[in-house]
Amino acid sequence: MSAARRRVIGLALGSGSARGWAHLGVIRALEEAGIRPDLVCGTSIGALVGAACAAGELRRLEQWALGLGLRDLVSLMDFRFGNGLLKGDRLMEVLRGHFQDRPIEELPMPFGAVATSLRTGAEVWLREGSTLEAVRASIALPGLFTPVRREGAILVDGGLVNPVPVSLARAMGAEVVIAVDLGADALGRLQRPPPALQVPAGEVGEWLRKLQEKLGSLVAGDNPEEARMPSLLDVLSASINIMQVRISRSRLAGDPPDLLIAPRLAHFGLLDFHRAAEAIEEGRRAVERVASLLPALRHPGA
Repeated sequence: MSAARRRVIGLALGSGSARGWAHLGVIRALEEAGIRPDLVCGTSIGALVGAACAAGELRRLEQWALGLGLRDLVSLMDFRFGNGLLKGDRLMEVLRGHFQDRPIEELPMPFGAVATSLRTGAEVWLREGSTLEAVRASIALPGLFTPVRREGAILVDGGLVNPVPVSLARAMGAEVVIAVDLGADALGRLQRPPPALQVPAGEVGEWLRKLQEKLGSLVAGDNPEEARMPSLLDVLSASINIMQVRISRSRLAGDPPDLLIAPRLAHFGLLDFHRAAEAIEEGRRAVERVASLLPALRHPGA
């Protein structure tokens, strides 16, 4: 008898800002369990991690994320108060300095990113051209990052239309889809007491304090006794969470993945990127919670 045909496994990585570092833990835990995707796609932060996975640079991205501190986070913030709070050029410079930018078509693994057309509201699948430019378009969270012009279109974060891109994974040829939903427990975050923020001493600490006075919390460290009303960024973050959770529930109900992994990181703030170790560990735990379902997904003979 001939050997069983190898099924194509696709990984769909969802949006979720700083919670997205959990994708790193999820992918590592899946690999350790013998599950290796044949293709990967992502939305927003899922696009960034997915691109690193497709390029074979996941470990390098993980090392960079684990090394991020509050000072590094502040250095990436190029404020412009125009059509986005952050211009995003500094982030792209850092990414280009750490990771080789190759055309998506030349990556070792098939990759796709999701963005949204600001003019038409259409879902845009980015499957060719510069990998980093596709990631930049996918992470252009409205109000935070400036939009991206691409081939005559103005693109913003793909989480507006497809927060967990199962449909793209299937369109790319996946027969088995593993999806990672970062917003499963995001609703109600404003009602939960956040952990204390460790503000560094010196100029960076003073800068963060002044910024919090003007805009409110950039990270999850507000003092709940002092926060009588949610800050500007808390309102923005909570609104985006509500929208994306509702969209995700609807789309996942109509097109469910074969396996859904849901890290629990509702206590993370919008820009808590300096807490990578915590997010990565929760990604691993999320895989452990569905460990009994993994054997059925393994390639024959794995």
